[in-house]
Amino acid sequence: MAPVLYMVVPSPAVRAVLITADALGLDLIQREVDLVAGEHLKPEFLKINPQHTVPTLVDDDGFSVWDSHAIITYLVSRYAHDDSLYPRDVKTRATIDQRLYFELGVVFPRLFRIADPIIRGNKTSISDEDKAGANEIYGFLEAFLDGNNWIGADSVSVADYSLVSSVSSLQVLVPIDAETYPKVAMWFRNCESLPEYGANKIGLEVFTDVIKNKLQ
Repeated sequence: MAPVLYMVVPSPAVRAVLITADALGLDLIQREVDLVAGEHLKPEFLKINPQHTVPTLVDDDGFSVWDSHAIITYLVSRYAHDDSLYPRDVKTRATIDQRLYFELGVVFPRLFRIADPIIRGNKTSISDEDKAGANEIYGFLEAFLDGNNWIGADSVSVADYSLVSSVSSLQVLVPIDAETYPKVAMWFRNCESLPEYGANKIGLEVFTDVIKNKLQ
């Protein structure tokens, strides 16, 4: 039986898992969780994940893990034929881990701070503060990409999958200025050209439609 992914498709974190699974050629059983209806708070889901968050993965042996960063590294460690997406080299892995923590602790919270008042509130415009916050993210990424085509290693890795899921959403709100951040723009185009990036598209389209319908 294939692993089961509990998810909401617009979520950048969910999309990072979908991209990774696609890269691995791994078919996941995708189960949408109705957060509005409180399905994530039902006893059967709390038994799987007491933090009641998505994405949550349940593997074919009943093992459960949540948080996209933990999920994608787990999937690669268990199902990949080699270590290219999450190299075992200590220094390369440390760099990739740092990029994952950067997405977790900096990029996604910044994205959430800008998008959530639009999605769930009455905000209808992007402020100068929002633009400055997004551009700070792009500036960090520009520095990470100095001398590199990919965000954490010599080839594509889970760091790229994690970050592109959020950056593709952030750039809907504050577009990447290719003149100011040429390396980020090139990296983003490189990610879009990957076959596995297709797994990001449906959720990103849903996210984009919601944002565009709310902004004036």
